[in-house]
Amino acid sequence: MRLSPAPALDPSLAGSLGLLRLVVVAGGLALLSSASASASASGLESVRCRLQGTPRPPAFSQDGDFVIGGVFSIHNYMHTVDHSYTSMPEPLQCTGSLDSRELRFSRAMVFAVEEINNSSDLLPGVTLGYQVHDSCSSVPMAMNVAFHLANGLDPMFDTGEQCSGSPTVTAIVGESASTPTISMLRSIGPFGIPQVSHFSTCACLSDKKQYPTFFRTIPSDQFQAAALAHLIRHFGWTWIGAVRSDSDYGNNGMAAFLQAAQEEGICVEYSEAFYRTNPLSRVQRVADVIRSSTARVVVAFVSYRDMKILLSEMERLPSPPRQWIGSESWVTAPDMLRFDLCAGAIGFGIQRSVIPGLRDFLLDLSPQKVSNSPTLAEFWEGAFGCVGVEEKVCDGSEDIHQLQTPYTDTSQLRVTNMVYKAVYAIAHAIHSIVCEERENSTVNCDNNLNVKPTQVLERLRRVNFSRNGYQVSFDANGDPVATYELVNWQIRESGKMEFVTVGRYDASMPPDQRLDIEREITWVKNSTQVPVSVCSESCPPGTRKAIQKGKPVCCYDCIQCAEGEISNNTDSSDCLICPEEYWPNAERDRCILKPVEFLSFHEVLGIILTACSVGGACLAIATATIFYHHRTSAIVRANNSELSFLLLFSLTLCFLCSLTFIGRPSDWSCMLRHTAFGITFVLCISCVLGKTIVVLMAFRATLPASNVMKWFGPQQQRLTVVSFTFVQALICTLWLVLSPPFPIKNLTTYKEKIILECDVGSAIGFWAVLGYIGLLSLLCFVLAFLARKLPDNFNEAKFITFSMLIFCAVWITFIPVYVSSPGKFTVAVEIFAIITSSFGLFFLLFVPKCFIILFRPEKNTKKHLMEKTSNDIR
Repeated sequence: MRLSPAPALDPSLAGSLGLLRLVVVAGGLALLSSASASASASGLESVRCRLQGTPRPPAFSQDGDFVIGGVFSIHNYMHTVDHSYTSMPEPLQCTGSLDSRELRFSRAMVFAVEEINNSSDLLPGVTLGYQVHDSCSSVPMAMNVAFHLANGLDPMFDTGEQCSGSPTVTAIVGESASTPTISMLRSIGPFGIPQVSHFSTCACLSDKKQYPTFFRTIPSDQFQAAALAHLIRHFGWTWIGAVRSDSDYGNNGMAAFLQAAQEEGICVEYSEAFYRTNPLSRVQRVADVIRSSTARVVVAFVSYRDMKILLSEMERLPSPPRQWIGSESWVTAPDMLRFDLCAGAIGFGIQRSVIPGLRDFLLDLSPQKVSNSPTLAEFWEGAFGCVGVEEKVCDGSEDIHQLQTPYTDTSQLRVTNMVYKAVYAIAHAIHSIVCEERENSTVNCDNNLNVKPTQVLERLRRVNFSRNGYQVSFDANGDPVATYELVNWQIRESGKMEFVTVGRYDASMPPDQRLDIEREITWVKNSTQVPVSVCSESCPPGTRKAIQKGKPVCCYDCIQCAEGEISNNTDSSDCLICPEEYWPNAERDRCILKPVEFLSFHEVLGIILTACSVGGACLAIATATIFYHHRTSAIVRANNSELSFLLLFSLTLCFLCSLTFIGRPSDWSCMLRHTAFGITFVLCISCVLGKTIVVLMAFRATLPASNVMKWFGPQQQRLTVVSFTFVQALICTLWLVLSPPFPIKNLTTYKEKIILECDVGSAIGFWAVLGYIGLLSLLCFVLAFLARKLPDNFNEAKFITFSMLIFCAVWITFIPVYVSSPGKFTVAVEIFAIITSSFGLFFLLFVPKCFIILFRPEKNTKKHLMEKTSNDIR
């Protein structure tokens, strides 16, 4: 229930009616009402108020000019009372064991106040008082204490016209837990009483709209959550379990952590919550989830009281070792070190500090001090085991210096220093109000000044000082600068587990410099090897992650990159496509230049084709030499020696032009290979066609009254060859001018290599050249076919027919093979067609004649030829 300042009442109404004001209703908390009022003619002059219920005395108190309140969870539980609603409820009572760590916190506050009172620099001449209360780690008791601090402990008091006197404290230190702190702030915060917490880390408390009077000397969980996510990502853990206290501290802290973890790419297998007041079955269920999980790392955003219960349950049944990651609430709590299953735990804690004189103060417990304080007496009896034991009675002779408890352990002053700084922050705020520095550098303080809590609240926002080397200031949200120590639970050679600072985290640094690991970390099982906690093993370079259906993003399969793609990093989400001229290596983890392929003179196929080409040219030249040597012989003269020599010359060029198809394509070689091939082949076919026409004309010239040879003499033969060849030359010229062939990199035929080849440029030009050759070949074949029945000795047409059959068969077969052959084999097919057709013409037209010239000279006579011809005519 949130309180608002009471409005002024009409004095006449207040005088005629008894005033009853409800301050708070919270199951037995104090009620404030008017007991009586005296009226006068001028109205109500005073109101006498009394507290409803029995106030609980503070655990420690001292009067002073200005009083600071303190609230700590010295006991673990509050005694639960069943209300009958027929009688006044019993006073709230604490129960459970006494928390010696929280007792140390409360005594540290007393120490800080006494140190300030003895100081000549801070609040000189002013005495600070304190009222330290026990909240019993419960919300109702925390609210009860809050109203005690606001109203005071006097059962009856005069407040003038309203039962709303000034608060008895100027500020409050506490509480240790976030949920009770929130309850206190909602109850008395509207009255402007500042509250400085030493251990309430919930990020929600940074909201100044809801909690404008809240400050803290411990960093917000928002920073700790980011630090934990950073730490987990640093060690490569992507598959974790999460446990939290079912409280404002645990729920808000875990929510901040899960958000930070998601941003870091960390997946959570489970997230369980429990509270120490839950049934044991709930805690057992959380423990069973941890035992059965596959995550080897557990993040526990749990208060240390809850953590004790969970670890006690975990110890009951053995389970696979887990790497515990702790929040500052429990990871630096000394009494947690008894849990061996947490050996190797790491987490962020408040900076360890040194407070001079504190240990001596804590141990300075005389029998009189102990007997005068029920809280200290309870601690003393519990520490020395003389509670309810008849044989052993505490008599004051016990030596506290030999006691080993969290109360006496000042080797790890972390949260204790937060209490110390909180008291000093409030003292500095009061100092800035009541003290002023004079010209002679002396400080004068007015201890009679009426300091209101709202004034202290305003000055706290501007506090900035250093104490024992530790800076104290608050940002706009009331939070300090977030710095942590990375604490590791290490087992020493003696077998004792200790807190060891192995690194630091500074939220004010750039993100990549915030975490600094200074020493070697000891992990679970006292190992120096970083444990692995992943849902799926890392995908090596050359693969990519494929998320498993229905599972978090950290659970995936490793799929090899597709053809033409690579991944050069571990755990790549996608594969990268190699540039056009690159191709993945066998491991598919980098792109390498594609091998360039073309028909080379140095490879076997190129050597064979070159040998055939050169061999054919040599045969043609040798044949020409033979023909020239026997140019006067009958068979040479009878077969039109001029056309024969021209044909041999063209065949030589046909053989040699195939060489232009071999080697690395260039602009000149691409243009030359197709034009040279087209022109030389037309020259060759034109010669064959001329020879065929000559044979036909010669036969018809032997008939009576025939003079056709005068129409196809040597001049006409030359003109025919030149004309046919000129047409092809003209086609090639137009082709080269309009759209000439050019070299290209073929990247499509083979994905893994580059084919260097010649693009024809104009497909029309290319097929026009081939088509013209085919047309002449067909014409030559028809004429030769018509001359097949001429006399044997003149029947060169039979060989021309067969040669044209071979020629046409080769080139007709060439077309589909050329289109379908990949890469350099396209060029090889074209060369093969050129050489094959050239050899066909050569062997059928010249080898028989060479055989007669060289091996049957008796047939190389005019008489033999004339006799055979005469026989055939008859």
